[in-house]
Amino acid sequence: MTKTPQLALWQQLKETQTCLQQVLQGASTSQILLEVPIELRAATQALLFMTLRRLGTARGLIKLLANKPPKEPAHSLLCVALAVGSVVDEPMYSEFTLVSQAVEVANRNPLLKAQAAFINACLRRFLRERDSLLKALEQDLESKWNHPMWWIKLLKKQYPDKWESILQANNEMPPLSLRVNLSRITRDELALMWTEKGIANQFCGSQGLIINSPIGVHQIPGFAQGLCTVQDGGAQLAAQILMDSLATQTQSSRIKILDACAAPGGKTTHLLEYPNVEVTALDVDPSRCRKVEESCARMGVKSQVICADAGDLGSWWDKELFDAVLLDAPCTASGIVRRHPDIRWLRREVDISSLAEIQARLLRQTWHVLKKGGKLLFCTCSVFKQEGEAGIQSFLRSNTDASICTQLGHLLPTLGRNGGLLTDNEPIDHDGFFYTLLQKN
Repeated sequence: MTKTPQLALWQQLKETQTCLQQVLQGASTSQILLEVPIELRAATQALLFMTLRRLGTARGLIKLLANKPPKEPAHSLLCVALAVGSVVDEPMYSEFTLVSQAVEVANRNPLLKAQAAFINACLRRFLRERDSLLKALEQDLESKWNHPMWWIKLLKKQYPDKWESILQANNEMPPLSLRVNLSRITRDELALMWTEKGIANQFCGSQGLIINSPIGVHQIPGFAQGLCTVQDGGAQLAAQILMDSLATQTQSSRIKILDACAAPGGKTTHLLEYPNVEVTALDVDPSRCRKVEESCARMGVKSQVICADAGDLGSWWDKELFDAVLLDAPCTASGIVRRHPDIRWLRREVDISSLAEIQARLLRQTWHVLKKGGKLLFCTCSVFKQEGEAGIQSFLRSNTDASICTQLGHLLPTLGRNGGLLTDNEPIDHDGFFYTLLQKN
């Protein structure tokens, strides 16, 4: 992490503690980080994400260090300090600095000042006994894997041979993955442009690039001009799968596509980079619709953006049938946890079934707007089978006019060093997704 030199560590810890407390109360990081002062935002996000990736370990340590769990805000401050301090391979700060600055946060906060001595004692004991304390947590799966126990049990049940690799991938920092706008520039040209400016990069999938070192997106040459956009390698498959299935049609006529849950617009703009394509993009949230419009404007493409619930046909559909539908349905987002480490702590097990019902409703309704012979690509960014395989099988039992054209199934979160799982046998680092392409017979 790049530390902000003009700001003391205690200020960063203070902001991180406040953000973590809000997450534990149900807020998402995307919301709360916008409220952090701009000069502290990058450092706070780095510390917060590290804490969320090690929150199970921090909570386990607190159980060993304290006779009873401390109340907020002491609990979240200890979680931040213990999460950071438990990184033994490449510690971010010296032991003395971390303890003294955490205690400084307590002394400066009227709600924490009375517990400053307790926080100091816990942290100093942790540093003295770190190896033995961490060893004592090895049999505690939630502390070891830093996911809720229900999540771990479900993955063990559904992926008995792969659950550990899924959890490991979830705990890694993701790469900065981008999709090249091939309607404006070739991938080789953009990669060379970046290399000449000292930005190391590598290929990902069929039209993606990964930047090896962290960099702000607005510092990326060509980003503002729409030559590329941020999109995970797995997400880049959506438009590719759908458009490959329509390849013969695009050569002879204009293709009318519904992007049923379009925000923030990555898949919409990808579809529009293909020739002879017309996209209607829906999203139920006005602010998210604006993001789709902004994405289209930056990438130099045009789409009809409508703020509506795709499942409420009467509110938006003009009865004109579509050649294809892309349904990237709302889900638990269990496949993109490494990019959004708060998800694992915000989700509850009951959310899976309620979201699966929403997915089923959207699938039923958007099926009505599809022409006979048309294609519908159903996808979620989830690894849970209730939000993929199970939902599709249920749909097929109820709709005899539907058949599977292509089923990639559940793509599990994969680290680039494992390589070669997707397009063109190129090494690819991607999030977790589910893809099934259906045809209306």
